[in-house]
Formats: sequence, C-alpha cells, structure tokens
Amino acid sequence: MKKNTAITILIVLALSLLPLGALFHAGLPATHDGQDHVARIANFYLSLREGNIVPRWAENLNWGYGHPILMFLYPLPSYFVSGLHALGPGLADSLKIVTGLSYIASLLFFFLWAREEWGNLGAGIGSLLYGFAPYRFVDMYVRGDIGEHLAFVFPPIILWGLFRMGRAFDTEGSGKRKSYSERDRMFYGLLIAAATAGLILAHNAISLMMLPLLGLYAVYEAGFRTKSPGRFLVTAGIAVALGFVLSAFFWVPAFFEGKYTLRDIVTGREFSTRFVPFLSFFYSPWSWGGGNELTKQLGVPAWIAVGGSGIVLWRSKKKHIRTILIALLVLLACTLFLMTEWSLPVWDHVRILQKFQFPWRFLAVPVIICASIASVAGSQLPPKPGRYVFAATIFLVIFTTYGMWQPRGYINKPESFYTGIYPGTTDTGESSPIWSVRFMEKAPKGPALVIEGNAAIKPVARRTTLHIYTVNAGTRTRIVENTLYFPGWTVTVDGKVVPVEFQDPRYRGLMTYWVERGRHEVVVAFGDTKLRRVSDILTLAGIAVVVAGGGYIVLWRKKT
Repeated sequence: MKKNTAITILIVLALSLLPLGALFHAGLPATHDGQDHVARIANFYLSLREGNIVPRWAENLNWGYGHPILMFLYPLPSYFVSGLHALGPGLADSLKIVTGLSYIASLLFFFLWAREEWGNLGAGIGSLLYGFAPYRFVDMYVRGDIGEHLAFVFPPIILWGLFRMGRAFDTEGSGKRKSYSERDRMFYGLLIAAATAGLILAHNAISLMMLPLLGLYAVYEAGFRTKSPGRFLVTAGIAVALGFVLSAFFWVPAFFEGKYTLRDIVTGREFSTRFVPFLSFFYSPWSWGGGNELTKQLGVPAWIAVGGSGIVLWRSKKKHIRTILIALLVLLACTLFLMTEWSLPVWDHVRILQKFQFPWRFLAVPVIICASIASVAGSQLPPKPGRYVFAATIFLVIFTTYGMWQPRGYINKPESFYTGIYPGTTDTGESSPIWSVRFMEKAPKGPALVIEGNAAIKPVARRTTLHIYTVNAGTRTRIVENTLYFPGWTVTVDGKVVPVEFQDPRYRGLMTYWVERGRHEVVVAFGDTKLRRVSDILTLAGIAVVVAGGGYIVLWRKKT
C-alpha cells in the first residue's frame, strides 16, 4: 500500500470515530426505534438459543401473545447483535457496538472501492461524504434504524467486487495468467453474491432502492471499462442471482406471506402524507422528531460536490468522466423527484413504491450518489489543489454535522425489560396477522384457558415455538391458546392434529380448539410451511455453492 493511501485511510478511519462518541455513554440512545429493536433482538436471541437457526416467531412480544414480526424483519442485524451478546455484552451494548462497527466499515469499504475507481484523493473526499451525510446520523441517532444503518456497508463491497471482476476479464492471457483471471472472477463473483445477500438481509427496502443503482454501475463498467462486456454482465447477473438465493430463507416468506398480515391495510396511503418539500433537500433544521419533522437535507458538502461536478462537466474532455457524472446527476434528480409530491401519480401507479411507506426513505440513495459524484469530481483535481479540497471537506463535514452526533437522551433499563414480556409489537401493527387485532392491550391471564366445558390445564413445557400441556377434561372442552395464530402453528392432541379456529370474534386471532373428555397431552407447535421449507432449501443450496466455490479457489491457489 502506498504511503499516501495509508495516510488517507488513517485520516478517514480517525474521522469516522468522531461521531461515535455518544455510543460510549451509558444506556441506549433514545431513538424512535432503538428500544423496540432491542426487544425484537431479545426475542430473536431467545429463539436462536433454543436451536432455531432461522428465528421466525417472537414469543414475548405483544403482551406475551407472540408475533410473527421476525418473519418480516431484516434478520442480519439480529444475527450480528445476538452473536456479540452471546460473548458477554448486554443486548443494548451489543447493539451499540454493531452500530459503531457498521459505521466505520461503511466508510472503509467506500474508500476501498472509490480508490480503485477514482484514485486516492477522490476516494478520501467521497468516503467522508458517504459517512457524514445528515441522513446517516438520522438513522443512527434519530430513528435508531440499525437495519438501514448496517445496509450502508454492502453497496461499496458490491461496487468493489464488480470493479475487480471487470479487471479480471481484462487480464486474460494464456497459461498461469489465464488461471489467475478465472480464479479472480470466481472469487469476486462469490464476494458480490455474499454482499448482495448481506444487503437484502440488512434491510429489504434499502436493497430494492440500491440494487438498480448497482446494476447501472455494472452497465457502466461493461460499456467503458471491460473488454468482454457481455460475459461480464452475465457473470455479474449470476452472482447477484446467487445473492438472492442465499437470502431466500428471509425474503421469499416475507414477500409471499405478507398477504396474511395487516401490512397493506396499516400502511395504506401513508406515503401520500410523507412527501418532502423540495427546498428541504437544501436545508431543513435538525430535529429528533418523527417522520415529517426529521431533517431531509442532503448536506452542504453534497451540494458543493454537485456544483463542482458541473465545472468538471464543462472542462473535462474525458468521455467516461462526463458520462458517469451525467448519469449520477440524472439519478440524483430522479431520486429527489420521487420524494416530492410531484411524483404522486408515479406512487399511485407503481404500487411497489408504496411498500416503502415513506418517500423520504429514498434519502438513503442520494447518500451514495452524492458521495460518488464527489469521488469523480475530486479525482479530476490536480494534486496540490486536491489536498486543499480534501482539507476543506474535512472541515465542512465536521462543521455542518457536529450537532447531529448525539441522541436526544438515553434509556437505562434492565436486561429483563427486553427479555421478558414486552407490551407492544415493536412495529405499527403492519406485521400483525390479518385476522387479529392490531395490538393486544394487556397480558393474558394464562397461557391456555378453558372457555367452554370443564378441564384442568397443567403447563408442562414452554419454548418459543413449542407449548406442551396436560389437559384433564371432565367434559368435552374448548380451550383458547393465548398465542396469535399464523400459518405454521398446529395443535396436536395425543399425537393427532386437531382443527384450530382463529377467527372467532370473541378471541380474534387466537387459537381455539376442542378436546374430548379424559386426560390428554396437548402440543402447540410452530413449524415451517412448505414455502418456508423451500426457501430454506434454496438458501442451503446457495451456501453449498459458495462453500464449493470457495474450496475450489483455495485448491486452485495451492496448485498455482
């Protein structure tokens, strides 16, 4: 590594530590979703500890009635925090550690990609804009959205993998060099697949926003940087497809079983009230308030980069520089348009946009666009002026965001608050089963109760996905299991599956069933549907491909 590169990386990494000081404060930052995220992860960890590799049911949420939110909640942050928590730190501290490491990693990976593409100076400037965009601090200290925050790590990895894979196509020769290029293509293809899966598992909505942008970069690489554009695009497409296969265990059930939830009813036309006034992109005051109150500004450094790109367009005679800048500026304009009320007809007709709920959520996209614009424009500066611009960028990103580096306060609650019965679903009710009430209001009187007939119920064992009782019924008896029904729950009496009613208006969403007179063993279990089993098999097949490919690369390296 060259000396200048090492110095720039150290500067970027040192600066990335500055906004993280608030994470060293005792307690959990008081954000919109932070406390709920810890409660979700507590349920995720409990299920994981019981041997459920893919936790899908949150046993203690919703006043103890349980909730299927884990099926629809991006799981990668929960895996990371759970893994760290298993090593000793508390849940809240584990969440803060993952938050801090994710932030540092996002700047580092952006720098590594941008340096390859645009050089050391452009990478330094761009990585600072990528990390110090106001929306990054909205995610970290206002919304507390660990999924979106973690998602910013993966796009630069995919970009770097695409760049490197393109170079592998260009270095084909004969003999040993050809072997190296083939091995490199496989390695970077697997890297792209893993990063694509990581992006989807970190935040499904952000992945839908980012992947088209990453696809356009692949087209740019094919058109301007790669000697074998067709083969490059096919290989990149296969790698991305493998990423979807690797993450199938999550997104397939989440997509197809969402019809069993209140998602479309709860979210409805909420998007129509969350458009952004255009001038707010230039300035809106910092706030820890809710959706329409939080700042929507792109930041002064971002707009300076956009203005500077105009000068580069006017002066540069390099076709690929002009092309990429024009493309980035058009993409930026389109993204801003989608966040304003002028785009209402588009939101009305393109229904998938409504799944994002809030138009301002697209603020994540200008973060990487503006950082890329800054990298391209910065790469065209002569060395000496470039150093001054880099220094000015450091000053600007600190001066304009310093007030955003802390939450409005801190939450200090015992671990038991998160691991015990939690009085909420941790979402706005969109993950609640469609046949249930949106929120339960109080804890049940018991895990299972007699509602008709005469019987004594004795709990034998209770885990997140398995409830076992002994029922001694004096007459034919109807029992309510105080757990929300969702596809996958079954009730067996003495080893035989019995019918379950879950739409009784007196017990909305809860499972009720009958037992005959006598003594019985009742097992209430949550398992996989056929769709979930197929999605799990797809993921296992994807993992097998990655392991086989990785092993092949290692053996290949030994042979050469």
